[in-house]
Amino acid sequence: MFFKLLKEALKVKKVRSKILFTIFIILVFRIGTSITVPGVNAKSLEALSGLSFLNMLSLVSGNAMKNFSVFALGVSPYITASIVVQLLQMDIVPKFVEWGKQGEVGRRKINQATRYIALVLAFVQSIGITAGFNTLSGAKLLTTDLTPQVFVTIGIILTAGTMIVTWLGEQITDKGYGNGVSMIIFAGIVASIPEMIHGIYEDYFVNIPSDRLTSSIIFVVILIIAVLLIVYFTTYVQQAEYKIPIQYTKVAQGAPSSSYLPLKVNPAGVIPVIFASSITAAPAAILQFVSATGHDWAWVRTAQEMLSTTSPTGVAMYALLIILFTFFYTFVQINPEKAAENLQKSGAYIHGVRPGKGTEEFMSKLLRRLATVGSLFLGVISILPIVAKDVFGLSEAVAFGGTSLLIIISTGIEGIKQLEGYLLKRKYVGFMDKTE
Repeated sequence: MFFKLLKEALKVKKVRSKILFTIFIILVFRIGTSITVPGVNAKSLEALSGLSFLNMLSLVSGNAMKNFSVFALGVSPYITASIVVQLLQMDIVPKFVEWGKQGEVGRRKINQATRYIALVLAFVQSIGITAGFNTLSGAKLLTTDLTPQVFVTIGIILTAGTMIVTWLGEQITDKGYGNGVSMIIFAGIVASIPEMIHGIYEDYFVNIPSDRLTSSIIFVVILIIAVLLIVYFTTYVQQAEYKIPIQYTKVAQGAPSSSYLPLKVNPAGVIPVIFASSITAAPAAILQFVSATGHDWAWVRTAQEMLSTTSPTGVAMYALLIILFTFFYTFVQINPEKAAENLQKSGAYIHGVRPGKGTEEFMSKLLRRLATVGSLFLGVISILPIVAKDVFGLSEAVAFGGTSLLIIISTGIEGIKQLEGYLLKRKYVGFMDKTE
């Protein structure tokens, strides 16, 4: 079905241009991920492959961190800045609340503020990870003398790289297909799949005694079946909808008197997982810098442990962040007050529910239930591979396999639906043109 849809889409010039533009931007991003920052020995990071903080940053940056490239931070600072701005709009800072009500003009002001905050976060985070990794890596990350000028230069390069990646993501959103941030992360994850498969092959077929080969084959087969089941379950839940029956009091002639309002079972999508990964990476970089500068206080070690997915507290903290962001983003995506107001303006009401305040309370209650289901789903899929890694001794690459899987499936579904919507719209417009 996908290939048939893609074949139909490629026949349309505008759709073909959008797809080719998206591929071009992703290609530019992938080229940037292979350009290592000057004065850095990227191979020294191989000694830190078991560090959860590094793997988390690699995931959010589209695996650009492993090369310590000019795009090493990826869109992590921008995502963190977006979270901060969205929080400020919730009756915390009046100016941001005012901008949120100004439509397109306010949206541009909010986007500008988000970029400025991302700029500051990127610079702080870049110096933090540079100092931290330089201290932790056995071969030393920096090949030059450790001077403030070196750190500032690397900070400027990485910050500029972050802003370029953010701009590339915005170009995909405006002129290509899908959400730009998700597509950037998606491209990095897909590019790392061959390496992950090769690592599993090395671990279970090459670097083992011959008498254990049969058991390794059985284990890999079971692992593949488990992955396929998780893919099926994840795809099913991500597409599942809860349909709310609605009726119309005033309808145009020939229009149906009743319909339904579809809500996703997981309204927040995969954004909470990306949020949780980014919000974990940013403070971890700052704590790493504090520890690397010789301030190895007890509270710093405690905080690092809480943010590390190699410890039970870190796993629990990661799951808690996913749950909190799921509830937060669900109500950001769907405002019960505005939903009730829009239904009332269109002359519609939910069957058995009073319009206005009653509809708002009904929507709030329903969204809390859906967010509960969505948060448990996202939490389980994200944490399951981390737990499996510790229990079965799997490679570190498997740890964030659940998070990667969620991003790949969600981005893929979003892209397919966008293609379907555009082709349906084109057929509708073509039909209208013929009837005129």
